Amino acid sequence: MDEELSPAERFARSKQNKLNPSLESFKKLLKFPLDEFQEKSCRALAEGQGVLVAAPTGAGKTIIGEFAIHLAVEKDLKVFYTTPIKALSNQKYSELKARYGSDKVGLLTGDTNINADAQILVMTTEVLRNMIYANSNSLISLGFVVMDEVHYLADRFRGAVWEEVILHLPKDVLVVSLSATVSNAEEFGAWLDEIRGGTTVIVSEVRPVPLNQHVLFGDELIALFDDSDKELRVNVDLVQRHANKMRQPTNRPIRGRRGHAGDFQIETSDVSTRQVSQRLLSFLMRLTYFQQSSSSSLEQVVKQLFSKYLLLVFALPSQRISNSLGALPKRSAVPLQMKTLRLSATLNG
Repeated sequence: MDEELSPAERFARSKQNKLNPSLESFKKLLKFPLDEFQEKSCRALAEGQGVLVAAPTGAGKTIIGEFAIHLAVEKDLKVFYTTPIKALSNQKYSELKARYGSDKVGLLTGDTNINADAQILVMTTEVLRNMIYANSNSLISLGFVVMDEVHYLADRFRGAVWEEVILHLPKDVLVVSLSATVSNAEEFGAWLDEIRGGTTVIVSEVRPVPLNQHVLFGDELIALFDDSDKELRVNVDLVQRHANKMRQPTNRPIRGRRGHAGDFQIETSDVSTRQVSQRLLSFLMRLTYFQQSSSSSLEQVVKQLFSKYLLLVFALPSQRISNSLGALPKRSAVPLQMKTLRLSATLNG
């Protein structure tokens, strides 16, 4: 088979099969073999290339970031591991501290500063951006930057932070970009290659951890798709239940006609006074168009609410309602939170 290859192809294969000492020592730390995309990514890093790795959630992208840390420790260089949120930073800090020890690992977030001069620093991306603009001494001897969840670059509010970091990092720093949801990996990788220099794009579509989608319908968890057939289609049982639910009558109040106010209902839990007041005010405004015979029922309902501190009337929309409530005592205290309120009143003309 090798005789059919050209000399250049044989050289490329020989180079690919050549053992890399750093990669081999890293493999010994793991309890599982590397997947193909992990192997390619680590080899590219070991050869001095930046990488953009796009693989499904659960595929093991962070292994490439951990190999970058392994290389930095071997070469006595600093490495920054950046994440978009503090929860991820805290998690990664705990993992790396368990492997390398607390003296080599630090954490920098908006409200946490632990061992800021450590060789391995875990931080939120905004912290790194601020370091770059401040020309921080922490950037001295920086060899690798791992940008986890790099697809945040597309975020309309925070994306500029990732872009600024990629643009302004020193050229000799290798960037390891990891993402599960970047859709235009080749285009993004071409931009990284233009901005940062040699960047290898590695895409894997293999999902080792199955993704099952379900819908919570009432108190039952139902599969969203029916996988009994080869064609992927929405679960027929779920569609039928939804259709039946849509045919059921709702609790919306009936639009009043002259002489009939309709039903007014509030059934809620942990609802704010302001929300209830807005609905009551809307109900009162509708009542202004009903016959005079409704005013006595209206007065009873509102007085009952007012006496129980459930309603505070600052202004009323019509003179007629104001006159009917003129005898109400003044109240100044209204509960800020009503834990349970169940009110049902029917006014008939």
